[in-house]
Formats: sequence, C-alpha cells, structure tokens
Amino acid sequence: MNAQIKRIQEMEKLLNECRKVLDDCDKALIDFRSIQQKIEELEAYYTGEKWMKDYEDYEAGKIPKDLPCGVLSEDAVYDLLTQNRDLILEMLELAKERIR
Repeated sequence: MNAQIKRIQEMEKLLNECRKVLDDCDKALIDFRSIQQKIEELEAYYTGEKWMKDYEDYEAGKIPKDLPCGVLSEDAVYDLLTQNRDLILEMLELAKERIR
C-alpha cells in the first residue's frame, strides 16, 4: 500500500474518532447545562437552614432510618458542588488553551 493511501486511511480514522468524541461531548454538555439549575437548588438547600434542620432531625431519629438520605451526609452534596465547580474550571482552562 502506498504512503498516500495509508495516510488518508489514518486521517479518516482520526476524523471518525474525533467526530464521535465531539458528538458525545455535545450531548454531555447539553446534559451538564440542564442540571445546573438543580445543582443551584441543592446548593441553596445544603447551605440553608432546612438542610441543618433535616440533618439534626435525622441524627435525632426523627426521620426513618430506611429513608434514603444521602443528601444528609456531610460530604455528598459538598463533593458534588466541588466536582461541578472543578469541571467548569477545567472547561474554562481547556477553552483558554484552545483559543490561544
């Protein structure tokens, strides 16, 4: 096989791989944007009085122990908020690198 054919085949493979990843990123970005309001709601709950009241009531046994309450763990919401912020910062950094 000559070098030109091989090069075209390699570039075609790269094109298809990159297209798939970018299509997946587009979908992920749509999903990411769509949850930002929900993340704001979680943050407002977590940093407000209602979370503390719910947490205290859970610790006092006033909330059924079989009720899923991951949101009342001390780290779950905080970790989610941190992950969201870190991802946004990473996207900004990537954008700055690519624009240069």
